[in-house]
Amino acid sequence: MNTVHEKTNAKPLIESIFVASRKQATRPAGYLLSALLMLSTPIQAQDAVDPDTEAQALSSSINDSTEESQGLREPDVPLDVEALYETMTPIPVYGRTAIELLRELETKHYSPVTFDDAFSNQVYDHYIEALDGQKLYFMGGDIEQLDQYQTTLDDALKNGDLQPAYEIYNLYHRRLLERLVWTVEYVESEVANLDFSEQEYLVLDREDQPWAADEAELNDIWRRRVKSSALSLTLTGMETDKVVERLSKRYRNQLSQISKTNARDVFQAYLGTVARTVDPHTSYFSPRDSENFNMSLRGSLQGIGAQLTSEDEYTKVAELITGGPAEKQGDLRAGDRIIGIAQGEDGEMQDVIGLRLDDVVDQIRGEEGTLVRLNVIPADATSEAGAKEIAIVRDTVELADQFAKSEVIEVESDGELYRVGVINLPSFYFDFEAAAAGLENYRSSARDVKAELESLKEQDVAAVVVDLRYNGGGSLNEANELVGLFIETGPTVQIRYSGQRNGFVRSYGDTNKEVAYDGPLAVLVNRASASASEIFAGAIQDYQRGIVLGGQTFGKGTVQEIIPMNYGQVKLTRSKFYRISGASTQHRGVLPDITFPDRYQAIETMGESNLDGALPWDTVRPVEHQDYYPLEDILPELMTRHEARASDDPDFVFLEGSVERMQTVRARETLPLNREELKAQRDADRRAAFDANNARLAAKGLPLEEWKEESELAALEEAEEEEAASETDEADNTEVADASEATAEEEEAEEDDPLLMESGRILVDMAQLLGQPMAAVMPGDGMQAAQVEVDRSEETTEAL
Repeated sequence: MNTVHEKTNAKPLIESIFVASRKQATRPAGYLLSALLMLSTPIQAQDAVDPDTEAQALSSSINDSTEESQGLREPDVPLDVEALYETMTPIPVYGRTAIELLRELETKHYSPVTFDDAFSNQVYDHYIEALDGQKLYFMGGDIEQLDQYQTTLDDALKNGDLQPAYEIYNLYHRRLLERLVWTVEYVESEVANLDFSEQEYLVLDREDQPWAADEAELNDIWRRRVKSSALSLTLTGMETDKVVERLSKRYRNQLSQISKTNARDVFQAYLGTVARTVDPHTSYFSPRDSENFNMSLRGSLQGIGAQLTSEDEYTKVAELITGGPAEKQGDLRAGDRIIGIAQGEDGEMQDVIGLRLDDVVDQIRGEEGTLVRLNVIPADATSEAGAKEIAIVRDTVELADQFAKSEVIEVESDGELYRVGVINLPSFYFDFEAAAAGLENYRSSARDVKAELESLKEQDVAAVVVDLRYNGGGSLNEANELVGLFIETGPTVQIRYSGQRNGFVRSYGDTNKEVAYDGPLAVLVNRASASASEIFAGAIQDYQRGIVLGGQTFGKGTVQEIIPMNYGQVKLTRSKFYRISGASTQHRGVLPDITFPDRYQAIETMGESNLDGALPWDTVRPVEHQDYYPLEDILPELMTRHEARASDDPDFVFLEGSVERMQTVRARETLPLNREELKAQRDADRRAAFDANNARLAAKGLPLEEWKEESELAALEEAEEEEAASETDEADNTEVADASEATAEEEEAEEDDPLLMESGRILVDMAQLLGQPMAAVMPGDGMQAAQVEVDRSEETTEAL
C-alpha cells in the first residue's frame, strides 16, 4: 500500500521536474496505520466559465504569452480538422485496469458501490459534464447520439471494454478541433469588422442552457465569446491589428496543444470520472499521474529543480527552485526555452520543440546523481542560433515553500505592543517513504511545527497563531501529532471504518505528555481549510485549548487511502472522521468562534456540500475529554470587543465591502458586448473598488492611489514588461547591494495582514479575560508592526 497527498497546484500552468523512486515502501512493524491514511482535498472554486478562457477542458498547460519571439518558431498547425483529427482507441492494459478498478471500488470503498444502470447514468452524466460542462462543443444531435451509452457503461466496464468511452471522447475531440479551427478563421477574417455598438450579451454560465441545436447556433455562441474577448482587449487601448494578432495566437496555440491529445489522456480522464462518480475524493491515477501525485506529499523532488510551462511550441523555464541543481549550476535562467534534451555525457540530443509538456518532463526526469544535457535558447536570444548546451547533474530538491514557516508580529492593543508568533502551515505533509525506510530526518509537518514553536519561544512570543488558511489537508497521523503539541494527552479524532470493520469507531489520540506550547493559542482558517486542517481546528476548539478564527472550513470529513494497482493506483475513501465531540465535519466543516470576512463567502459553489456525490453528515458518540480554558464563558465578551474594533477598522470594512462587491459581480448572468455599456460597467466596478481602497488608505494615513483608465494601466504594464525584459541577469556587487536595499524598502512598505493582526488582538483580550494577561514589550505609539521571518525549511535545504 502506498500513500499520497492530494494538493492543488497554485500555479496550474507550471509543472515541476522531478522523479519518483519506483521502490515500494514497506511498512515496518508497529508503524501507525493512520499515517497511511490521507486527509486532503483539492481546493478550487467551481466557477462560471471565463469568456476569455477557451477549450479549458484540455488546454490547462497553455500559456497565452504576449511576447513577440522574433526568429523563433511559431505554431504551424493546419486549419484542417481532417488533418488534425486522429481516432483514439484503448490498449488492452486499459481494459484490465478498468476491471481491477471496479473490484477495488466494490470491495474497499467506505460506502457500498453497485455497478448497475443507475451508476452507468451517473458516469455518463459526469463524463459529459467533465468534457463539455459549459455546452460549447457538443450539439443537441451529438448528445442524442451519445445517449445510447447512458445505461451500458457499467456492463462495458465490467468486461474491460473502454471503447464506448473512447467513442464519446473521439466525438468530443472532433468537435473541439472543429470549434477551434472555426474560431481561428473567424478571428483572422472577421474580428477587425466587429460592431461594438450593437446591443447584445454573452451568457456567462451555460451549464443550465440547452445544447446548441445546430452548427449555426454554436457559431453564434462562439462569435459572442470571441467578440467579448476582442472587446476586452479593445478597452485596454489595444489596436485592432494587435487584437487580431493576440487572439489568433491564443487560439492557434490552443489548437496546437489540443491536437496532441492521445489515448492515454482519454484513459486517465475516463477512469478518473468513474472513480469520482463513487465520491468526489475517490480518484484513479495512471502510472505517470501517480508519480506526480506521490511527489507532492514528500515536499521534495529528484531532478534539476526547475518549473516549466508551455509557450507556443517551446518548453519555457518559469522558475528555478531555490537551492536546486539548476540554480546551483548557474547557467539556466527563468525565461530560457528548452529545445533539446540528451541523457548523460554521450547521449544524442533529442529535439523537443512542439512536444507536450509532460513528455518533455519525462525526458528531464532522472535519478539523483545522473546527468542531463539541455539545449537552451537563452531568454534574451531572438533566434535558435543563440542556443547553448547546459549540463546539470540531477539531485534531491526540497520545496521550501511547502513547509511550515514562522514569523513574529508585534500587535498593538490599547497602546501596548505584544509579540505574537505566527506559524503558517501549507499542508499536513509527511515523507512516508523516508519514514518507512527508517531514515531519521524524514520530513514531517508536526516535527517542523515543533521546531518553529521552539524558535518562537526563544523569541519570547506571548501567544501563537496557527495559520491554516488554504491548507487542504494531508496525513491523518500528522493532524493527530500536531494536536498533541498543544495538549497533554487525550483523543484527537475518531475514525469510523467500513468493510470488515463496518461501523467500528476508533479514537486516535496523543499519548505523549510533553507539551510543546502551552500559551494562548488561535487557529486561523477559511473556506479553503480542509480535512486534516479541520481535525486540528476542531480538536483545539473541542478542548477549548484555543480559539478558532476566520471563515467556515471546507467540510470534508472523509479519509482516503492509496492502493497500488497493476497499472497506476486508486485513491479511495475508506473511512470517515469525527471530532471528539462526536460531530462530523462532513458538509458543515468547522465553524469559527469568531468570524472574519472571507472572500470565499462570495463563491457559492465552494465547499464539500456543493460536490456531487459527497457523503452525508452524521454523528457518533462523543469521547471524554477535558476543557483547558473556559473559552465559551468569555466568548461573548471577546466577540463584543472584536466587533467594536472591526466596525471601525479600515481593513475589515474594506474586506467586508470586497465580499459584497464579489457577490454582486458573481450574480451577473450576462456580459454586455456593447462597448459603452461594458466600459461603464467595468469603470463602475473599478471605481467602487478604487474608492473603497482609497478610503481604507486614507483612514490608515497611507498615500492614496491615483485613478487611471484601463488603457493607461495596460500601457504601464506593457512598459514594465519591456523594462523587465531588457534587464540583464548579470550584476556587480554594487547592483546586488542596491537590489537588496530596494527589496528591504519594499518589505518595509508592505502592509500587515489585517486578519493576523486582529487574531493577535483577540489573543491579547483572551489572555486578559482568563486572568493571565500578556506582557507587553513596549508602548505602542502607533508604530508599524515589525516582522521577523524564521524559515526552518530553508535552513534544512542548505544543510542537505
